[in-house]
Amino acid sequence: MGFEGADALDGTRIAADLREDPLGLSPAAARSVAATLLADGRFSEPYCEWLPTWYELGLIAPVRYGEWRLRRVAAAVADAAAVTVAAPRFSRPRDVTIDGRPALARVSGFRERFLLADALLHLEWFDHAAAADGVEVPAALVDRTRQESLSYYGGDRDRLSEPVRRFQRLLFADDAWVRRVDESYGLDSRLFGLWERLLRAERERLASA
Repeated sequence: MGFEGADALDGTRIAADLREDPLGLSPAAARSVAATLLADGRFSEPYCEWLPTWYELGLIAPVRYGEWRLRRVAAAVADAAAVTVAAPRFSRPRDVTIDGRPALARVSGFRERFLLADALLHLEWFDHAAAADGVEVPAALVDRTRQESLSYYGGDRDRLSEPVRRFQRLLFADDAWVRRVDESYGLDSRLFGLWERLLRAERERLASA
């Protein structure tokens, strides 16, 4: 999308430094890492609330444990570099109305809820992580993407504007991240496989729209 500041940090170098000495990062790198870890940890519980109850109940315990672990690591990284990083707040269904109705009034199936949740929460995740990295994402684009995406995935809108469609196509590219996690930890997870397929299909659909 050509955001200003996108090249300010060297992600490859930070990843290497993190493996070698996670408590020896520069303040800028530590802020980036801690912000990402906090966002990753906080992301999943609100996400579960957008999905069917059986899904939320099945994952809530490991999700909360994962957040606790990530918060501990984030705090250690931030403290070592003497930086302060706050966790983001992600939207839950009770916080949102779509075209004048409750957020989930017009979505019922797992796929529909999954895509609605990802379109909103991944936008919020990206906005938080980008700010920590010094990437300037125009507030007007974030607001427009939020409003259009909510209506498109959960309301009356039948198409996304071109800037929002391109932005969401990039946000839905986390299918690659899901696959890497599954492969790196040897999970061979059916759930991760489902997430990857849904994300990839939506990314490809947006690319061809």
